[in-house]
Amino acid sequence: MKTLPNISNFKQKALHWANQFEVCCFLDSNDYNDAYSAYDFIIAADVQGELKGTAGNAFDQLKSFYTVQKQWIFGFFSYDLKNETEDLSSGNSDGLNFPDLYFFVPKYLIAFKNGKAEVILGDPSVLAKIESSSILDKKRSKAVQVSQRLSKDQYVHKVETLRNHILRGDIYEVNFCQEFFAENAEIDPIQTFELLNKVSPTPFAGYFKVYGQYILSATPERFLCKRGPILTSQPIKGTAKRSLDPAEDEAIKLRLRNDIKEQAENVMIVDLVRHDLTKSAVKGSVTVDELFGIYSFPQVHQMISTISCELNPEVHFIDAIKNAFPMGSMTGAPKVKAMKLIETYEVTKRGIYSGSFGCISPDGDFDFNVVIRSILYNAKSKYLSFQVGGAITYQSDPILEYEECLLKASAILKVLGG
Repeated sequence: MKTLPNISNFKQKALHWANQFEVCCFLDSNDYNDAYSAYDFIIAADVQGELKGTAGNAFDQLKSFYTVQKQWIFGFFSYDLKNETEDLSSGNSDGLNFPDLYFFVPKYLIAFKNGKAEVILGDPSVLAKIESSSILDKKRSKAVQVSQRLSKDQYVHKVETLRNHILRGDIYEVNFCQEFFAENAEIDPIQTFELLNKVSPTPFAGYFKVYGQYILSATPERFLCKRGPILTSQPIKGTAKRSLDPAEDEAIKLRLRNDIKEQAENVMIVDLVRHDLTKSAVKGSVTVDELFGIYSFPQVHQMISTISCELNPEVHFIDAIKNAFPMGSMTGAPKVKAMKLIETYEVTKRGIYSGSFGCISPDGDFDFNVVIRSILYNAKSKYLSFQVGGAITYQSDPILEYEECLLKASAILKVLGG
């Protein structure tokens, strides 16, 4: 354990140090107080062992990998693992080509809590090495020309069509997303992530590099975590733009808290998450710890609910992840029908977007986020992508939904210079 005098400086140096390796992962809570997080930030770098999985038997492969390694592992689940959990397929275009599942055992693992850094894996002298390193000034990333995959009219038409599905009784709610993308994009991933994390600091932010493929994330949402026998999920449904005027900002917050439409969206997903957790829970242990909590972030207020349960000892914790995947907040209700409609009406494969990344500890505790408000980048093909979306219910106004998408995209567009 080592007390650090300048935490933000060390954090920056540590990320630059980790980035010299082909694979690294940085998870940052940005000083948000959170009852479930084990560390304030954690950095994993270089590879001792790794697993790349494809939808089919990826979760079983992960179970075997974890059993053999019995060590800290970091990795991600792509949304398209839905094709393993249900009889579904993905046929939309994919400019990023991330693996469906990737996990690695790091050679170095540095964790930080309450002002103290600890080297969990690797040579303890690495802390001094990082502290004495200097950050080279890199050339500024060029402004990226971002295009939208759907025009406003196309988006509005698709939302109207989805509302008709709801009217017919096919679904109650669906999370419909659209892609913003850039070809021949040249960015400095670290610099872009640092800027994003500065513009939009969130409790589940992260930087994940896997051989030239990058996740640069400012996500505010937790998918699922396990602490001892307790599983906790915190879906977000309900968004309102913040105001610079404190009185108006407080009024917006109050309006969101009491918004019947937002509450209806939120409670549908809470019911879906409760159902997903029941598959892994000790009978009768699923509880809603908080309903319609309002949390504030730099650009938006969000409505967040918290659902927990006790994990049935007969259920492997990786099966508990599989049983809840993909997260209800990014699909809709009923879940399988919503995912079929997502595949029909969206035009881009989601891949890592609306998937999850995080880590699993040697004792089987884990914490995974939801990949939203994130830039995805393939340095080899120079393809950059981010997606935004929202919950469509029958009450949805397509124009307002479109404007909410632009609000959610605003921080990333600002970072990319668009």
